[in-house]
Amino acid sequence: MTTSTPAGEHHEPDVQHPAVAALRAAVRTATVSHRDPARVDTATFDRLHAVLAEHFPLLHEHLELVRVPRQALLFRWRGRTDAAPVVLMAHLDVVPVEPADTWTHPAFDAVVADSPEGTAVWGRGTLDDKGCVVAICAAVERLLVDGVTPERDVWLSFGCDEEVSGSSAEAAVAHLRDAGVTPWFVLDEGGAVAAGAFPGVRRAIGVVGVTEKGTSLFELRASGRGGHSSTPARNGPTVRVARAVTKVDAAPMPTRLPAPTVALLHRMAPLTPLPLRLALGAVGGRLTPALTRALQAAGPEAAAMTRTTLATTMLSGSPAANVIASTATATVNARILVGDTVASVAEHLRRVVGAGVEVTVVEAGEPSPVSPYEGDAAFALLERTITAVFPEAVPAPYVMMAATDSRHFTTICERVYRFAPFPMSKAQRESIHSYDERITVDGFLAGVDWYASLLTGLPA
Repeated sequence: MTTSTPAGEHHEPDVQHPAVAALRAAVRTATVSHRDPARVDTATFDRLHAVLAEHFPLLHEHLELVRVPRQALLFRWRGRTDAAPVVLMAHLDVVPVEPADTWTHPAFDAVVADSPEGTAVWGRGTLDDKGCVVAICAAVERLLVDGVTPERDVWLSFGCDEEVSGSSAEAAVAHLRDAGVTPWFVLDEGGAVAAGAFPGVRRAIGVVGVTEKGTSLFELRASGRGGHSSTPARNGPTVRVARAVTKVDAAPMPTRLPAPTVALLHRMAPLTPLPLRLALGAVGGRLTPALTRALQAAGPEAAAMTRTTLATTMLSGSPAANVIASTATATVNARILVGDTVASVAEHLRRVVGAGVEVTVVEAGEPSPVSPYEGDAAFALLERTITAVFPEAVPAPYVMMAATDSRHFTTICERVYRFAPFPMSKAQRESIHSYDERITVDGFLAGVDWYASLLTGLPA
């Protein structure tokens, strides 16, 4: 079902495809999330619901809709049997566009234009995560046109506040739990058909997240007398916090390669030149420390695989230019690797910053449980579907670095996976939450094929 074109044949992307039109309409609907609910334009979410209803009429006619709190959507597609259902997830909201960002095309215009990867739809949400929302809906609509009924129930869970760690996904979980639903597996955004992610690996890797790092916020705070800037005392609150920030930056968490990362590296080994192949094949043995160091030097994506990361994201001090701060703070965003905990990260920070700076946990999120992958039937289905639609890609498990709504579903399901079925270059992955976010037309339509193949491949 792949949309790829044999070598040597000219191919024009199907920019007039109905699914592409639906994606463009969805991107033009600026469903921006804010942590302050009062700043959220709920009318835009209503308009997005109307866009989905307009472009996918059979889905809205044949699937049962549950309106969970706020602007989220939960659909049930009844299957032939009472086998454990499947949940396909995505989210409707997007992050704001920063005024200083230099977009090639306006972020909410959904322009179709050339890109380094090919003809693409440009705009906020094309990759994160309206591409998945629309591709799922388009796949279901296609199967309904063909008269297909899935072998088991399929739930579509579209959250509305994922970008601000909101509660809509938890509300969907509560509804499923109350209905006695225990999914066979849950699939959310996360991995991708990733090209150029690993040095020396020439083929794309279809990385499927089998766990995700925990996301936690810590505050570093120093207090003192404050006063007028004309009579500064040494070692004031701002200086202490500044020193604490530099200490944290100079003292990263210990490195480790969790089991899914080891499995990923083993699967990549045959795709690399001989010296690297031997090193990857030996991971888990005596060469592991050297390989870990190599990953740390290979760039931010590879380095983040090896440890809990600590990023200072916000600083606060004096309210005026001529006032010495009585309180200074720094916010540290921690992405916690499997094997570490919120408590162990807090202990590390306190040890590193030392006396004079208080460390508190602002938000606590532990790493997700590791879902089964080796020899597991659900994971094998994902692998087969990746191979069928993206034959150039090698499927592999991995640890997802960011947080998704799917972490809430681990309370009702032991198989929670994270994979967005789209080819993504390094530049595309870097555009997420940044500028020039885009998805190629061919890649998007291949994603529609992927979801349709997954749904028709569900066993009874």
